[in-house]
Amino acid sequence: MSLIDKNLIAAHNDRLLRHVNNDYAHLGEQLARRGIDIEAVRAKVAAFGVAIPSWGVGTGGTRFARFPGRGEPRNVFDKLEDCGVIQQLSRATPTVSLHIPWDTCSDWSELRQAAASHGLAFDAINSNTFSDQKGQAHSYKFGSLTHGDAATRAQAVAHNIECIEIGQKLGSKALTVWIGDGANFPGQQHFRRAFDRYLESAQQIYAALPGDWRMMLEHKICEPAFYATVIQDWGSSFMAASALGPKAQCLVDLGHHAPNVNIEMIVARLIAAGKLAGFHFNDSKYGDDDLDAGSVAPYRLFLVFNELVAAAHEGVSGFDPAYMLDQSHNVTDPIESLMTSAAQVQRTYAQALIVDRAALDAAQDANDALVATQCLKRGFDTDVTPILQRVRFDAGGAIDLVGAYRASGYRQRVAEARPAVAGGGGGIV
Repeated sequence: MSLIDKNLIAAHNDRLLRHVNNDYAHLGEQLARRGIDIEAVRAKVAAFGVAIPSWGVGTGGTRFARFPGRGEPRNVFDKLEDCGVIQQLSRATPTVSLHIPWDTCSDWSELRQAAASHGLAFDAINSNTFSDQKGQAHSYKFGSLTHGDAATRAQAVAHNIECIEIGQKLGSKALTVWIGDGANFPGQQHFRRAFDRYLESAQQIYAALPGDWRMMLEHKICEPAFYATVIQDWGSSFMAASALGPKAQCLVDLGHHAPNVNIEMIVARLIAAGKLAGFHFNDSKYGDDDLDAGSVAPYRLFLVFNELVAAAHEGVSGFDPAYMLDQSHNVTDPIESLMTSAAQVQRTYAQALIVDRAALDAAQDANDALVATQCLKRGFDTDVTPILQRVRFDAGGAIDLVGAYRASGYRQRVAEARPAVAGGGGGIV
């Protein structure tokens, strides 16, 4: 199903294609002088994809306020339409990650068919035991998988198992588990017992995993537990994943770390241990802001991808990370932010691909710090835009993502069809 007129996309592309081809040829000549085949890079970028979070197409918010956007999705089918537009234009987001029970449906086979009609499949299923849902018997105010009450823990476990069952109907192969469990005051929680309860609960969820599934454990340094969080860093996540078994791995959200933490080194350690599940891409300035990917620290994102490309280049056994965006869009059109973020992740991947690995290895072995860092900077400083534009054009997408999207009038159309949402209080959706 084409949500954006293909003729409109083609007309936009026609006006730009001559310049794109010229730029691509010029970049190819530059890369050839470095011994890099632009066609090989282009093929790898074309095969790369990042998942869209279903909740990302809605307008976000903060603890203080939320300002609804025009034409916000009313249900999961509307979300799929918006995700379909992102994929149609960007050709870099072939999968959607659902969040249960935010995404409800009476017929999951119908939802799977709707996704397919938009050229989409489903990525990891995300559970929610960090907020209470209407009608649930036990509150998660003081924890879920680590709650002191066995009945509350059992309810949280059952919800995760239900998510696995839903994921099987949709063709997913992974469950992402993030909990907000922790403490807001010293002495409120017994740290060791809380972690033990987490492992006990997680083991029950792990036992329900199909043989070809993964369980992705997500950590977060704080919020909503501001004093102490049960799974607060990659070390706790790694301890839990190691205790659970080979199907449990650690998910890295770029916004879930203490300031100045070396995230690329964490990624390297998890790769070496065979415990890297994948990523939630975003950016941050002060905390878990969930800003657009690469909007603040693009070089940090590049350094992460340098580790990923190095692992693939070296053929690290079992290396198969999953990639997803996870952002909160408070002041932008979510579709525009997600499209440009997906392109930014693609861009960073391409920049890491053109790093001269042999020269970098030689400089590292020779302890030549300056040449080694220059090898990285040369990749990062290269404008790979023509590669991304050709990849999108070749796949039927838009050379100019935002220009084509705005010209289509899609936001105006859905704003007319979807009732306006009233403003509310704080809380990220």
